[in-house]
Amino acid sequence: MTGSLLSQQDAAPAIAFNSFGNGTPVLLIHGLFADKEQWTPLARLLALRGHKVIVPDLPGYGRSTGFDLSNYRLEQQVQSLHTFIRGLGIEQFDVAGNSMGGAIAELYAQRYPEEVRTVAFLGAPFGYTPWDEPMREAIFRGTNPFIPTSEAELDAEMSLLFNHPPHIESQRRTTLLAGYVTRNKHYVQVWNVVNMYDDVLNRTPLAPKPTLIVWGRDDHVFGAQAAQSLQRRIAGSELHQMENAGHLLHLENADEVAPLYAGFLRARQERQ
Repeated sequence: MTGSLLSQQDAAPAIAFNSFGNGTPVLLIHGLFADKEQWTPLARLLALRGHKVIVPDLPGYGRSTGFDLSNYRLEQQVQSLHTFIRGLGIEQFDVAGNSMGGAIAELYAQRYPEEVRTVAFLGAPFGYTPWDEPMREAIFRGTNPFIPTSEAELDAEMSLLFNHPPHIESQRRTTLLAGYVTRNKHYVQVWNVVNMYDDVLNRTPLAPKPTLIVWGRDDHVFGAQAAQSLQRRIAGSELHQMENAGHLLHLENADEVAPLYAGFLRARQERQ
């Protein structure tokens, strides 16, 4: 199921979303310069395990267009998601995020603790540990792998995000690069806004919610050496360091992540 939900501010713009299955609701939040489609393989697997999975395009991303630059602030993303999820009539849910989406999931749990049952970082969260060395080296060389403007930079981005980079058809590569080139100023502006939050998960105590941390051992964006320190900061949290997994493990390793996350959710439900 796909749809859109109007913001309460001036009845527009709208948040586009996908919905899968029925059962206990789970909200999945994508990362920077990503969209809801990244979650589709995992969302379908979770739906088969008895969950209603809600996957929005965050304001300003994917098909959730028409939002101004102020909406990229992470606090505003939390508020927009709160309005969105309430508009669906959902009062309590489990929330999971990847990268920037993990930071937003955690900030949501801090701001609206009565709504959130559990938190999951499915892939290293943004805002806890500095960029890993491969990412830092690319930036020091004068390129931002997340805003590629050449074939070589696009290949570098894929190598950072995936353990085994997918093949991208020539026409798709051309389309991707054209978007980054023609809207380069916009992408740089968004990057600058979001990176004001590069230590956001270290600024305040993390939400005392049942928390699952799944961190790829081959993550080249945020190194796996930080995983255990994050676990220690959240009492009772559960850590899985996934072999042969990179930064986008929710997409590349969906078949492994689904039973792990579903088992975590089931165990928490049984304890209630």
